[in-house]
Formats: sequence, structure tokens, C-alpha cells
Amino acid sequence: MPTNWSKWFAGEDTLFPWLTRRQRLVTAYVISLVVLILLYSVLYNYGMRTLEGHDHSLFRSLQTVVETMTTTGYGADAPWSSPLMNVFVIFMQLTGIAIGFATLRVLIIPLFERAPLDLSDRLTAKDDHVIVCEYRRDTGVLLDELERLNVGYVLIESDAEEAKQLSDDGYQVIHGDPEEGAELERAMVDEASAIVTDAGDRNASVVLTALRLNDDLRVISFTDTPDHNAALREVGADVVLSPDALIGRRLGQKTAAWADTPEAMGDATVGDVRIREVLVRRNSPLAGVQIEDTALANHSDVTLVGAWIDGDLRLPVDPTDVVTPNSVLIVAGTEAAIDDVQEFAAGLRPPRRHENVVVAGMGVGGRAAVDALAEGVTATTIDAEDGRNVDVVGDVRDPETLETAGIEDASALVVTVGDDSTAMLAIAIARTLTDDIEILVRVDGTAKSPTAFDAGADYVLSTQRVSARLLARELRGEDVLTPFEQLRIVRADAAAFAGRTLAKVSAETKAGYVFVGVERDGALVTDDGTEIAAGDRLIVAGTDATIREFERQYA
Repeated sequence: MPTNWSKWFAGEDTLFPWLTRRQRLVTAYVISLVVLILLYSVLYNYGMRTLEGHDHSLFRSLQTVVETMTTTGYGADAPWSSPLMNVFVIFMQLTGIAIGFATLRVLIIPLFERAPLDLSDRLTAKDDHVIVCEYRRDTGVLLDELERLNVGYVLIESDAEEAKQLSDDGYQVIHGDPEEGAELERAMVDEASAIVTDAGDRNASVVLTALRLNDDLRVISFTDTPDHNAALREVGADVVLSPDALIGRRLGQKTAAWADTPEAMGDATVGDVRIREVLVRRNSPLAGVQIEDTALANHSDVTLVGAWIDGDLRLPVDPTDVVTPNSVLIVAGTEAAIDDVQEFAAGLRPPRRHENVVVAGMGVGGRAAVDALAEGVTATTIDAEDGRNVDVVGDVRDPETLETAGIEDASALVVTVGDDSTAMLAIAIARTLTDDIEILVRVDGTAKSPTAFDAGADYVLSTQRVSARLLARELRGEDVLTPFEQLRIVRADAAAFAGRTLAKVSAETKAGYVFVGVERDGALVTDDGTEIAAGDRLIVAGTDATIREFERQYA
């Protein structure tokens, strides 16, 4: 049993860390009750033999003690002639009544009472965990991401109903105001390693309160107002994230996908290895073709890492998967090989620079998208309200607004409006006006990504998913491909696979990661027939979960 009961009840002891605070209380209560009954049984047995002259078995004594304490009877041994035995029996009777009341309070009443439950009783033991304060986005997406990465956490939620619902769903949540030190203490701030704040204008107050209680905390703050970045860093935030601005910047950068440089194309790199997205438009000859029948699938110098098909990441790719319109093929290789693939893929989309881009929605994301456009690109901006850098004031759900903005002459449309329904309609209207345009969209809900593709979008980013991935990257210190994808690419020692070819190890491994190739003498080799040598370095791509599994098995 724990050596420090107070710590064990509070959840600070590491023994049985999977038990919640209430479960620990009930466990200790039951153990104590059993110990007390056994002690009474031994004392009663001893008293009957020495004071009453009756040689009872221990089981007979146990029965009498239970009958007495539960008040179902006063024992078949009554009456007792010894005063001391009578006093002992009376004491057991009173103890039984007290235990009965305690049982009602500890076990029975909480099961039926309608009063709000103290959600902190449901917390499991915490150590080196993360405290999340007032997450204002899709909380379930974030908490699922943290649990998937085995990151311990406690969420402080000020909305009582939301906190109760999340707790009932099995998440580690308490109800309270994160600006109050008492709530942070309930979340075991002394044992935490980091705190995440997403409380809007209250971010600074929450950060200051938390650091006063634990000045070793790593602080990560979300803000929808990039102008607050400097102030949050001043009060102690180590990292400040603005998902809308980052998504807008990413969408703006994606409009440069046919520029001349790999940097403009948005390549992700690890050493000499590059990964690039090849977008399949609806009028592409690849649309409707199985992966195994595409030239990219059997290219000798690059590897088909994965594909976004119907909004879902397929990794590794099933050769029988059909490339649907708006799919994104993800290929990896050296810069020269990727450039060759880019030339080959010219039939997918005319290799041109975007010269005229329409940006719908001039909030934080829209402004960031405009700022990220390549040099020489003309931007025509739309917003429902007049303001700085707004060219057309109007409703993007009105075809005349898009026509006024010159949608028919534009080569790209970036949609960063605040409402997903409005975004879906804007995409559909834009497609009715012109089909020769690339549409890049930000949506809030993760479930809206496939819908946006169905509406006619070419590239979609979800605020909820991006926010969760950004936070996961910061908490884990991971070198994620980009903040907006679910992919990672790592180097690994190839000794465990020495003597086998790339094709063989790829066929043997069905764990959701892809062997891109091997690094040998400073060069990347991707040919499937290459035999792996002990001195090689394997390049492996996969999701966070599959890469962790690979590292667990082979690192």
C-alpha cells in the first residue's frame, strides 16, 4: 500500500495511476472495512474463548461480527456473561451503524444524487502532464489527439454542462475558472510540465496565475489575434500559436504551387529527401485511374508515400485505390527526381504561376493569405464589411459579388470565411462561374473537409485539425512534416533490415508506414530492388502513430 495516504488520495502517488481519485477513495474504504471486520473477528474469537469459555471457529466469529455490524441480528451467541464482551459487542454495534452511514455517503448517495459531481474525483493520477485551459475549438479533436499520443492532460472547462459531458465521455476534465489558482491546484499544477491557454482576452491572466503556482511550466498560448503575440510572450508564454493566421499563410503559399522554386512549391525536406504534393484536378487524365496504373506508382527514382483521397489520408496507398478528382498524391525523392515528376505531372494542371487571386474573407486568415502570396501576384479581396485592404464589399454567397471581384479571370480562389456553410456555398457558386480555377479553402470542422472537396475545392485545411496538430507538435517536440499534414518522415538505422531489398521489407511490413528509400554514400536510392546494407540509413514516412510504432520496434 502507499506510504503516504494523503498523496495517494490526492492522486500524487504513482501507485495504481490508472485509478481516478474517487476510485482510490472507494478502494481504500473497502480495504479498510475488510481489515476492520477481520480484526473484530479475531478479537471476538479471542474474547469468546478466554472470557466466555466457548471455543468457536474463526468463521463462526466472522459470521457473528457481520451479523452484529449489519444489525441483522446480535449473534447466535447472545447473551454474553462477561461485561467486557458485552462492551465489545456494543462497540461493534455502534461501529456498524457509523459504517452504514459512511457507506451511504461514500458509495450510495453519489450514485443517485442530482447535485453536480466533483469531476476532479474522476481524474487519474497525474505526473508531468499538460493542463489545457478553456480550449475554445473542437475539444474532442484535441483530447483525442493527446490521448492518441499518450500525453497526460487535465482540461479545465468553465462551462459546467460541457465539462460534465466531456467527463462522462471519459476525458480528463474538471469544471472551473482557470484564472483561479484553486482550480489550477485541483488540476495538479505542481506536477504539470506544461500549460495550454486558449482563453481569449483572459490568456495573460491565466498564464500569470499558473506561473505564480509553478514557474517551471512550459506555456503554450492560442490566440486569434496575432497582435497579441508579443504581449503573451512578455507575460511568460513560450510559444504563441495563431491557427487562422498559419492556415491563411499556408493557403496563400499553396497558390504558388507552380512557381519555379521548390520552396514556393511547399516541399518538406529531411536532408536531401523532399516530399511534394501533386494535386489531381477533376479534368486530369489520372482521375478515375487506379494507383497501380499510374506512372507515379512505378517511378524508379521517387516513392509514392501516400495520397489524400476523398479527404482521407491513405498511407501506405492501396494499389487498387482509385484516384478521385481533387486527390493529392504525395511523392518523395531527391529534388532532381521530384522536378522530373513535376514535369511529368504538367498534364495534371497547366504549369503556370497564379497572377490573379481572389481572397474571400478578410479576417486574420484572409490577411495572412494575402501577405503570403508570391511576389507579382495580384489579389482581389472580398469581405462582408468594408475595411482596410477590402476591394469588394459583398456577400460571397452572391454570384454578383464573385463576378465583381473578377472570378472568371482569376486563376485561384482562397476562401477563409468564418462559417463553413457559407464556404461550401461560395465554392459551389465559384465552380458554376468558372471551372478553370484552383480553390483553396479553410473550414472549421474536421468533418467538413470531405464536404468541401465534394463542393469543388482543390485543397482544404481544417482549423480544428490544424490546431490539434500544432499543439501535439509543440508538446512532443516532433519535427512534423508541416504543421498542416498528418505525416512525419524520419531517418533510421538500417541494420535491422540488412540483406533484404526495399521491396521485400515493404511487402513484409503492413504497419502503416512507407520505406521511401535508403541513404547511401550521401545519395538517396529508392529502387525497390536495392539490397539494404548495414551501414545505410532508411528513410521512413508515416503518421505520428505509425512512426512511433516503427521507432519502438526498430530504433
